[in-house]
Amino acid sequence: MEIESLGKQQRVELRNRWSILIAHLLKWEYQPEKRSRSWLNTIRIQRIDTLELLAENPSLKPYLQEVLQKAYIKAIVLASGETNLPMKTFPQDCPYTQEDILSVREALPYSASLLSRFTRHR
Repeated sequence: MEIESLGKQQRVELRNRWSILIAHLLKWEYQPEKRSRSWLNTIRIQRIDTLELLAENPSLKPYLQEVLQKAYIKAIVLASGETNLPMKTFPQDCPYTQEDILSVREALPYSASLLSRFTRHR
């Protein structure tokens, strides 16, 4: 029972991190004129923390798609509230794949060397 509870807690942590990360990716994409160092730092920190969580808990991998769907709902609410853009501005389905969220893409703020540190141990 304790192990099951711990697994659920880790899934909640992953969902919360991804909600914040995806909300900031949406803000970054939909309001490029308002990009800030704060947004960039939030994206980077959430990405690092997510990669650490996944590296320490490989049992979370089967839940990634489920977590992504739930996190995206919260991310739309966060992004809409912080940008004052209507929720309908954002796609109904998450525009980012798991790989987009965690891997290098030129259009988004990433650090390839940092990413490789966490992914090479998988």
